Amino acid sequence: MKIGIMQPYFLPYIGYFQLINTVDQFIIYDNIQYTKKGWINRNRILVNGRDEYITLPLKNDSDFLDVDQRFLADTFEKDKIKIVRKIKESYRNAPFYEQAYYLINDILNYKNFNLFEFIFNSIIKICDYLDIRTQIVRSSEINIDHGLKSEKKVISICNTFNSPTYINSIGGMGLYSKKEFEKNSIELFFLETQKTEYKQFDHDFVPWLSIIDVLMFNSKDQITHFLNNYKLK
Repeated sequence: MKIGIMQPYFLPYIGYFQLINTVDQFIIYDNIQYTKKGWINRNRILVNGRDEYITLPLKNDSDFLDVDQRFLADTFEKDKIKIVRKIKESYRNAPFYEQAYYLINDILNYKNFNLFEFIFNSIIKICDYLDIRTQIVRSSEINIDHGLKSEKKVISICNTFNSPTYINSIGGMGLYSKKEFEKNSIELFFLETQKTEYKQFDHDFVPWLSIIDVLMFNSKDQITHFLNNYKLK
């Protein structure tokens, strides 16, 4: 069994879904501290040939709360209209706009304003759309010592599932040691997304945007091809 573990990210880039697709069990951290200026509640879309952020507004609260203890702002119903309008205006002439817009609109209209639940639902919906059948689990549901950090926590999760293989995103190369995992009889790999370009109207290609961009410009068959366009290191 191959395990993948990530933080919850708002409509993340294609590499996130490549990782989900390539493992047998994907764990999303819900009991992990929320971090500002990351990708938990924001991402980038294409606007007039350049990247711009779309952001889920959050209620003001302690910076020390976990993701599953944070909530969308009370103003989200109004803010959502602005997000939807921005997506509409940016992509209305994209070749797969109708299918992608229906999916994204459904995601943004989810009624649970808990930050983790909102993101978790969005990831499940996109996986269903892309026919990704990997089992996805909340980290808090796993019977481990949740006080563990970094490598020790990941190794404990792998041991709980009797997994001999852990696959992480390429960004984890500086965080995790293959030797440390080998000591625990676990093989560690890093998934590196390969160059994935497609036509974005008549603009120069802007890489690593939200999955929204991929959905707008590509058929499901093409996206399935993209899901396999990676290397394991």
